[in-house]
Amino acid sequence: MHFRNFIVAITSAAMLSMTMPVAHALDDSKYPDWKGMWERIGGGSFDPSKRGGRAQQPPLTAEYQAIWEANMADLDTGGQDYNTQAHCTPGGMPRMMIVYEPMELIVTPETTYIQITFNSDLRRIYTDGRAWPKTLAPTYAGYSIGRWTDPDGDGRFTTLEVETRGFRGPRIADPSGIPLHQDNQTVIKERFFLDKSDPDVLHDEITTIDHAFTRPWVVTRSYHRDRNPTWAEYVCGESNQYVFLGKETYFITGDGLMMPTKKNQPPPDLRNFSGAAK
Repeated sequence: MHFRNFIVAITSAAMLSMTMPVAHALDDSKYPDWKGMWERIGGGSFDPSKRGGRAQQPPLTAEYQAIWEANMADLDTGGQDYNTQAHCTPGGMPRMMIVYEPMELIVTPETTYIQITFNSDLRRIYTDGRAWPKTLAPTYAGYSIGRWTDPDGDGRFTTLEVETRGFRGPRIADPSGIPLHQDNQTVIKERFFLDKSDPDVLHDEITTIDHAFTRPWVVTRSYHRDRNPTWAEYVCGESNQYVFLGKETYFITGDGLMMPTKKNQPPPDLRNFSGAAK
């Protein structure tokens, strides 16, 4: 009898739930439409308004300028040891916002997700009003808290303001090897907003505050939207043609053979392989 009553109660609850209106998780009239696939506008250097390399003019301290010069010297001779992404390690923030492969933004009231195809990078920007945790587990992407704002006062959110902390390293800002401080105390502030004249252009104003810099470094990166995308998969391990042995960088050719990347580069040490030349 008790079991029968239980079944009746469950059935009644199910019927009631079918007749009740379903609350939408997202009020489309309040949040901006950022659906689609976003691809970067401009080159792969961190500041897209400037040429790569020294033309980037990052505000580095003397100590970290010397590190950058060493990284660029390594790059000029064919080396990639300093380049974290060449090792299939996440670039982390703020480099991941260069968006080497397309990204998708998924907006919910509590969290905005940024999924970047390159290295399967994922950011979670919490917009639920939470406070900063007392302790943060360091990650390459960091821990992001954001808030939606309505600068126009029309009752619709148009701008997402974000602060990100809690990093691990090593991280560099772009392929030339612009270094971030080894203490990983970076603080990054961002403003995401659509272009007023073109709703298919998204801007991200990025302010990087880091002890490797003499002042905050502000750049604006922009992205163009494809509203009917075809998504492709990117797997770093399948695409990476670099081989690192100690501090030496080698390259795998299309026929699967190893080749040097630097002039007069020594071959790898094969003493631990049977049949190797003595």
